[in-house]
Amino acid sequence: MAIFRIDEIRNMSSEELEEELRKLEVELIRERGAVRAGGAPEKPGRIREIRRTIARMKTVQRERVRK
Repeated sequence: MAIFRIDEIRNMSSEELEEELRKLEVELIRERGAVRAGGAPEKPGRIREIRRTIARMKTVQRERVRK
């Protein structure tokens, strides 16, 4: 799953944004589950990257609603 920059997120349509957001949330759950199961994560910073990307996407959604 790709990590998006803010300009990439702003260029997405609302439908694309929703779809990518759902994919990232599922990936975050999967990554957290792997860590809780006792496995060492392949990329330790991945959970943080996913969380921040989700926050960016939700920020853009909020901006669109307010305008």
